[in-house]
Amino acid sequence: MAYIMDIVMRWGHVVFGIAWVGLLYYFNFVQTEYVKEADDSAKADVMAKLAPRALWWFRWAAMFTFLSGLLLLGWIHNMRFSLAISLGALMGTIMMLNVWLIIWPNQKIVIGLASGDKAAAGPKAALASRTNTLFSLPMLYFMITSAHASPISNGGVWGGAGDMAMSSVALLVGLIILAIIEANAIWGKMNGTIQSVSAVITSSVVLTAIMAGVVYYL
Repeated sequence: MAYIMDIVMRWGHVVFGIAWVGLLYYFNFVQTEYVKEADDSAKADVMAKLAPRALWWFRWAAMFTFLSGLLLLGWIHNMRFSLAISLGALMGTIMMLNVWLIIWPNQKIVIGLASGDKAAAGPKAALASRTNTLFSLPMLYFMITSAHASPISNGGVWGGAGDMAMSSVALLVGLIILAIIEANAIWGKMNGTIQSVSAVITSSVVLTAIMAGVVYYL
């Protein structure tokens, strides 16, 4: 029974995560680029019919990915968590909070479900969405490697000793990097490293390499 529960929770977490990240990429790589070129009637139709449906699936996929992840972490609480899974789970949590606290409240204004300044709401939602896209590849990298690589390759574990000890320097550097990026999502502005589709993909790959290097080498 324990084996079945473990498999079901992992499977559910992956299914919800696929739906969430897939819709994140759809919004950033497809819908946003289409709306830039569409005529006014097409834009109005997207905002009235397509966007509300897609945003419903998007935000609840994010929530259930987060909740299933919590259940999964609780289920394997007897295992000591590595630095990699800790940073990956933190990025996933930040991304979920961005969806519910920044993207969705501002998108409600953009698509006309709530009153507010559309000119201000649109860029806020776009910045948070681009930030989530930036986080997505390193988050997925840590989720996968933490399940398959050795604890040492994953930066050690909490409470470990010797070669298994987690590097406090790596943890601190990782937290600082994530805090700087998220601070820009909340109070900053869109910049060239994430503004275009090609830029955010490139930046996400670079961030993955940086975060992996921090975990493995520091």
